[in-house]
Amino acid sequence: MELFFLIILMVFMALALGSGFPVAMALPGAAILTILLAGVSGYLFTGDVAAYFHSGTPQQWLSAGVTNLRSVYWVPQRDTLIAVPLFIFMGIMLQKSMVAEDLLVAMAQLFGPVPGGLGISVVFVGALLAATTGIVGATVVAMGLISLPAMLRNNYSPSLATGTIAASGTLGQIIPPSIVLIILADQLSSATDQAGNLRRLLYKHATGEFSMPSVFDVVSTSAGEMFLGALVPGLLLVVLYMAFILIYALIRPKAAPAIHREGKFDGAFAKKIFLALVPPLTLIFMVLGSIIAGVATVNQAGAIGSAGAMVMAGYRLTEGRKGRFYPTILGLVSLAILFYAVQNYSMNIKVIRSQTDAIGIVIGLIGAAGLIVALVWSGIRVLRINNTMHIVMVETAKTTALVFVILMGAAILTAAFRAFGGEFLVHNFLDSLPGGFWTKFTVVMGVIFILGFFIDFIEISVVVVPIVAPILLSDPSANITAVWLGVMIGLNMQTSFLTPPFGFALFYLRGVAPAVVKTIDMYKGVIPFILLQLIALGIVALNPPLVNYLPNRVKYLSVVSPPPRNPQLQVCLEKYVRDKIGQDGGATLAAIRAVGEIDISILPKRMARDLSQSFAAASSVSAKLDAIEKAHAAVVAAAPAYRPVLSHVRRLQKQMFALEEQIKLIKQKEDRSLDAVSDTLKVTLETRRKGLEAQVEALKAQIPPDWGKIHKDFAALMKAETDSRNAYRMAADKSYQGPEKVFQILSSNTAFAALEDELRGLETVIRTAEPAKAVEAIKALEHKLSPVAGAGDVKSALGSARRELKRKKPNMEKVMKYYDKAVAAYDAQKVWRTGAGTTIAPKLKTYLDAIRPTLGARSQRHLTREQALSLAACTARPNDISLHF
Repeated sequence: MELFFLIILMVFMALALGSGFPVAMALPGAAILTILLAGVSGYLFTGDVAAYFHSGTPQQWLSAGVTNLRSVYWVPQRDTLIAVPLFIFMGIMLQKSMVAEDLLVAMAQLFGPVPGGLGISVVFVGALLAATTGIVGATVVAMGLISLPAMLRNNYSPSLATGTIAASGTLGQIIPPSIVLIILADQLSSATDQAGNLRRLLYKHATGEFSMPSVFDVVSTSAGEMFLGALVPGLLLVVLYMAFILIYALIRPKAAPAIHREGKFDGAFAKKIFLALVPPLTLIFMVLGSIIAGVATVNQAGAIGSAGAMVMAGYRLTEGRKGRFYPTILGLVSLAILFYAVQNYSMNIKVIRSQTDAIGIVIGLIGAAGLIVALVWSGIRVLRINNTMHIVMVETAKTTALVFVILMGAAILTAAFRAFGGEFLVHNFLDSLPGGFWTKFTVVMGVIFILGFFIDFIEISVVVVPIVAPILLSDPSANITAVWLGVMIGLNMQTSFLTPPFGFALFYLRGVAPAVVKTIDMYKGVIPFILLQLIALGIVALNPPLVNYLPNRVKYLSVVSPPPRNPQLQVCLEKYVRDKIGQDGGATLAAIRAVGEIDISILPKRMARDLSQSFAAASSVSAKLDAIEKAHAAVVAAAPAYRPVLSHVRRLQKQMFALEEQIKLIKQKEDRSLDAVSDTLKVTLETRRKGLEAQVEALKAQIPPDWGKIHKDFAALMKAETDSRNAYRMAADKSYQGPEKVFQILSSNTAFAALEDELRGLETVIRTAEPAKAVEAIKALEHKLSPVAGAGDVKSALGSARRELKRKKPNMEKVMKYYDKAVAAYDAQKVWRTGAGTTIAPKLKTYLDAIRPTLGARSQRHLTREQALSLAACTARPNDISLHF
């Protein structure tokens, strides 16, 4: 019956959407009605309101829907959605102020003499509009109104013209900043939590261990990472579109003729191109560049874009008037002042310590005041001229409200879908498909592609993605990243927007196209671009680094980059170390051999012993790296025979687990059905439970009898590889950390020697001064000893003396005993510090400098640029971890 009510839910939603009922009301309405109908039916026919639910009660699922709804607004981690109205405002402002129209006209004149130049300029402008609006419908309509008449007037083929406009308009789906990417990032951040739980559960069932190593965790994503990940695929599409138009124009010149400009390419033309092209490009650079550079979050970048769009609208709407650029000039000067202040002064107003700091704050306030005046000035202009500000704000409010209301409605629909076991059915269906991850992925992408004919990207993002994304992300065989999945879904939805006969972009364009353009011409025109998008989709699918590299690069080069000891980086870091040692001409190995010849007998026995062990560990690293290679090769060699058996057994076990979950739920319902009214239901549940138990036994019988031995043998190979990696990591850490500690001690010799007079002078203070003054003197010396490496024993003895002095009746004999102990410790260190500082320290420095990029990499706080770039490239390609499950 759960399946029946799941179908009812889909029928209710389809009827509501098909009848023209608002999407925002159709989604929660269908969910609430179905939950109530199932609860009432369960009570009337079985006496149990929860009888027809997969689990839980109607009250619980309605509460879950409300909880999901509240999370849209009240969960702090979802503040990314704040960027939605900001980017919507930016896009609408640029369109209403005719900045987009100026850009298209200027680029058409610039590229016109090139074969297919007008079409290429349309693609170029479409990409720029996509990078400033992110709203597909608005971009297609604007491009259709502005460029379609010009293309038809210049004898362009109607099919090529409409196809170019429709395809260019949909670039807003994938080229950042995109509303689609923001919503996908929000949904995927929640999906990764569920995927992590699913993967941990899978690991527990596969290995029997309760905790999964963090290296197997599913990594979440953010809107900023989605923007970075989508940048290269978006540019790939632009290049494919432009190349197609150019080749098409060369083959069929009459379909896309060159257009020669009547005017001259003089200074006036250059000025026009500059004003049309440079400001939008600058705005894009500021928005995306601030995110890429880590200067601003997505929300802050949205605010930058909104402010920049308003300033641009301020001078565009006042064209021909005196002083049209005054607010813009004031804003640029103010930004320059702020940049100067930030670069040259401390701008933290809470820690003003000097007159120079105060001057910096004043300069910053002047710059901020000038920027505020420029924004207000531009805003007043935009408000007064054609009431543009009011129009933009109303459009922004409408679009934003639509997005958020759909988000909330989808949150309730998702709860209802899970209430009737929809997620469970989807999970089981995808897991039952042969072919592993790529079959699941292909089916999901096909469903999303078809849904794109009928419903908007927002509904797909908030209804479908939360259901399928956890299943795909949790699969260890592909081990895909959330950002890659989000970009692939975005590309897919963009393709479906073009596909006849239901493509949304075609409807948008049909609404503004003249009657001379036939619908069949539009259908013909988009087919080549659909093929190009499918090619791009395939390229990105087969080359995940196109998506993953840029987010990884920015993350690893940022000030908040993960430390080199991060578990997710270790395999790639070991590859980097192995390659680096092999490429340095034997310099690292020579440094290891040289340091082993140092005479360290002058050092204290314990320090010398530890240092000796560190040198021995360094000498063994090369052999340990070879051991990793050998162990890994053994795993790779055994994997082809082991993987099919593993896949077969795990598939059976997943089916068994799913059946056992159903059995558990049935038992819960049987326990609730105690009254006489539920006898019929109880018999039905018992029959169903026994049937499921029989299926479980049948599945168990299909597991190969020698599975235990096969698994044990391969697990031993996996353990050998893990052990060899751990052995290398311990040796590498020891080879660097021990010598580094000794070098830091020897490097503090000057600071250590400078405290000798003060230490020896303490004897007089302790013997003659008041105990309180002696305590202060000792405390002052302790404070100076704290940063001196290796002086802990001296400081510890002084601390004991200080504590004894603080007693009501201090024992001076004990105090002096502790003091003498401190002096003795100092004298002992002085002996070996002096000799080692000149003989050992320089050689240790040479050794540490040589191994720091390799064996010492894990011991550093941050990755070097070379390491970060290498790891970004290595981790950009997901690795199969299914053999561990």
